[in-house]
Amino acid sequence: MARVDRWRYCPRCGAELEHSHERVDCPECAFVSHSNSEPTVGALVIDDEGRLLLVRRAGDPHSGTWDVPGGFLEEAEHPLDALRRELLEETGLEIEPGEYFGAWVDTYHERFTLNLYWRAAAVAGEERPADDVSELRWFAREELPPRGELAFTTVPVVLDAWLAAAPACNVRPESPSSAQ
Repeated sequence: MARVDRWRYCPRCGAELEHSHERVDCPECAFVSHSNSEPTVGALVIDDEGRLLLVRRAGDPHSGTWDVPGGFLEEAEHPLDALRRELLEETGLEIEPGEYFGAWVDTYHERFTLNLYWRAAAVAGEERPADDVSELRWFAREELPPRGELAFTTVPVVLDAWLAAAPACNVRPESPSSAQ
């Protein structure tokens, strides 16, 4: 269902909205709103041993399942700033984003999301579950949770892509301070 499907009246002037393909238009004041996927960010944080950090979700949707740490962008927030903020909020870790890893579309309740992923390294902070996370765990490649314990439809796909990536993508990225 498109985000604007249930909208009936213009939030600016109160006139009845006209619906077209996943958008609404106000015939009175020219207000327009589209049903875009909402952007999220996630970090594939790899430690010195090549293990991947996953978080257990504390609430719905998918409470109790394993997820890649991350979350929604705030309005006008740069994706890398959102990535740093979300990881600090959820894990207590300050991260340095590495290479962009990819984008996948999923759903969160009834809305579509555009999920952007980066490789990252933890560079500071005290590891602790917080915000909407109940547990943190580092997983070796051969010890990842079974598909039935993973959140959302994209998490198993992202983990499969991580496993299939060249070995260089599965080691901890260098932080800018350690790069020569």
